[in-house]
Amino acid sequence: MFGDMFGDMQERQKAMRQKLAGITIEAESGDGAVRVKANANREIVNIAFDKSKLDWEDQEMVEDLLIAAINHALEKAAAKEAEEAQNALKDMLPPGLDGLDGLFG
Repeated sequence: MFGDMFGDMQERQKAMRQKLAGITIEAESGDGAVRVKANANREIVNIAFDKSKLDWEDQEMVEDLLIAAINHALEKAAAKEAEEAQNALKDMLPPGLDGLDGLFG
């Protein structure tokens, strides 16, 4: 009985990870000078620079903009991951118990 339940949970978790991998989050800093794409698994998938908006001689500024964009993308990805997990939890609750989902998040 429990083996089936745990196996089902592992399958659901795997399906959730695959779904999250397909959700793209974008963030930018420096008025678009640095753009970062991540997926909802909180993995960075792309970083792009607008060379016309960056002073490449100011390495500290470029690094700060990169860190800001990455952190913003990861924050947005974490929020999306939490939202999707909450939705998945609602789908797992038996009918009539959907009001209990607030207990977990």
